Amino acid sequence: DWVVEEDAESIVEGHPDIDQLIIFPRKSWLKRFSDKGEYIKVVKEVANLLKELKKRKYDIVVDLQGLFKSGILTFLARGKRKIALTGGREGSFIFVHERIAIPDPDMHALDRYLCIARYLGATNFVWNGQISIYDKDKRYVNHLLGETGNNNTLVAVNPIAKWESKLWELNRFASLADKIKEKLGAEVIFTGSGNDKKAIDNILSVMKTEALNLSGKTSLKELAYLYQRCAIVISTDTGPMHVAAATGSPVVIALFGPTSPLKTGPYGAKHRVIKAGIGCSPCFKKRCDDMS
Repeated sequence: DWVVEEDAESIVEGHPDIDQLIIFPRKSWLKRFSDKGEYIKVVKEVANLLKELKKRKYDIVVDLQGLFKSGILTFLARGKRKIALTGGREGSFIFVHERIAIPDPDMHALDRYLCIARYLGATNFVWNGQISIYDKDKRYVNHLLGETGNNNTLVAVNPIAKWESKLWELNRFASLADKIKEKLGAEVIFTGSGNDKKAIDNILSVMKTEALNLSGKTSLKELAYLYQRCAIVISTDTGPMHVAAATGSPVVIALFGPTSPLKTGPYGAKHRVIKAGIGCSPCFKKRCDDMS
């Protein structure tokens, strides 16, 4: 079984090794909790989730996230053993029985998670970032692409990130997209959430060539298939970059600044990282003290 927040539900839905998904709609609850008309409903939904966790008896409960919210869920779940990695934040370590030491502080996040599997006796790992994509997802993406997807080399660009310090100037993305079109003869597709549409429209408005803006038009599964169809995916350090790497995109080029590509870069030898060559990186700050 896998407990997942609603935003990421579709990325693990249908995975053959997961028996049941338990949805933790944290953001929805927080948003609705202050509404008097929704307050009672939210309380009942929380109680139902707790009941769901309590009625199952697990041999092992693993906290992969290492945060207070995941620690609480680990505590509430019924399990003989409760395990997490060392380095958990927000006091999450108090909710587990066993903590596994990370042998290298710069180890990639995925390799850190595999430390738990090894601790439990698993061996002979073969990396397979499987995301179950349905035929309906493929049909929808092919419809979105239209003639753009017919016998053309596709390059996806995901230019937006939540952290201000992870952003690159929008005019530089415009220039990059123009060069991709002019020098490679490829069709450029911009991706992002619905909230990113305005910023991406601004990029397209200063481009000399044409590109397709699919921000806000795909689910995570649909985005995964779109990235599978692309020869290259260029992305800031954000979730879609990991989706591209996990779904077998031929080449992912990731732009890094305030964070460490050793820890959270695209997983796989074929992918590439372009990193800001400044002495203060990685600082792990959401906003740079000197944005100039």
